[in-house]
Amino acid sequence: MSKRDYYDVLGVSKSAAGDEIKKAYRKKAKELHPDRNADNPDAEAQFKEANEAYEVLKDAEKKAAYDRFGHAAFEGGMGGGGGRGPGFGGGNADFSSAFSDVFDDLFGDFMGGGRGGGRRAARGSDLRYNLRVSLEEAFSGVQKSIKVPTTVACSECNGTGAEGGAEPTTCPTCSGMGKVRAQQGFFTVERTCPTCSGLGQIIDNPCKKCGGQGRVERDRALNVNIPAGVETGTRIRLAGEGEAGMRGGPPGDLYIFVEVRDHEIFERDSVNIYCRVPVSMAKAALGGSVEVPTIDGGRGRIQIPAGSQSGRQMRLRGKGMPALRGGGVGDMFIELAVETPVNLTARQKELLQEFEELGENNNPETKSFFSSVKSFWDGITG
Repeated sequence: MSKRDYYDVLGVSKSAAGDEIKKAYRKKAKELHPDRNADNPDAEAQFKEANEAYEVLKDAEKKAAYDRFGHAAFEGGMGGGGGRGPGFGGGNADFSSAFSDVFDDLFGDFMGGGRGGGRRAARGSDLRYNLRVSLEEAFSGVQKSIKVPTTVACSECNGTGAEGGAEPTTCPTCSGMGKVRAQQGFFTVERTCPTCSGLGQIIDNPCKKCGGQGRVERDRALNVNIPAGVETGTRIRLAGEGEAGMRGGPPGDLYIFVEVRDHEIFERDSVNIYCRVPVSMAKAALGGSVEVPTIDGGRGRIQIPAGSQSGRQMRLRGKGMPALRGGGVGDMFIELAVETPVNLTARQKELLQEFEELGENNNPETKSFFSSVKSFWDGITG
């Protein structure tokens, strides 16, 4: 039976580029794989036919020969594939080559990279440091000195992991690829090289100080600039200040997580500051002024209107927290807490009793409340 045109097999035109050809083959390989077509006796033959077409068309020289001479280009040993066509002349080695291209595309990133060499030296781990600051420090910004337990490049081997700083040698098992392949039926299975653990290099004489890792444990002292306006949960990234990488690999990053401590006077809500200020019953009734602290260490004076009740708020504009990375400043809100007097003298009690008897119309909220209560009870009894 005559062979089908390779372009027809893959469903592409003669002008198709390499990426288009590979994409078409990947689609065919998935559709026709025998494991997915157990009820189709022709699936294996069609699968091999698609592989044979791709083995030719993916190679620029073979493709050019096929475009000029057709299937005759590979008959009689012309194409290195034997009389049975490319990919099936004396085994399935060419099939492995063809399908491994698709395997790299599908799983290369997951396995640690595609073709073209072993993995890069392992990057160091990122580190987290929890830093607590006061509300005053969050207001003005501060520089903090911290000590971080981490790993740094070994000074004896300059981070190479080899005694005396010698360069590692290419792994003989994987030839520097960092991975080895094994043929299992129609599939090429790729695994991390067991000799070099995927690094593509080995160390013949490991450094005695770091044991061949190229890094040692040490506490590092760092100065961290905390910007004004930070809040609990703010994350600051220090690039390259994490753990050193294995055998000269790039370092990780250090992440500073900020926590702002609670304040005994102020309460924060985003960029606004709240302060609960107690005032006497007399001052709340008669009115007056009171001096209050501000987060910047200064003082502010507010006027209390006569007849003020607990919970009343007054605003000091621009006396709140700065917004992180600019964006203005919040306000400060003063909340009044009218304080009931305690430890009264006999004379004070007498005066309050007199005021109570004469002050029937001085408590409108009380009068309104009990009027509503009376209506409620009357409604129930009625």
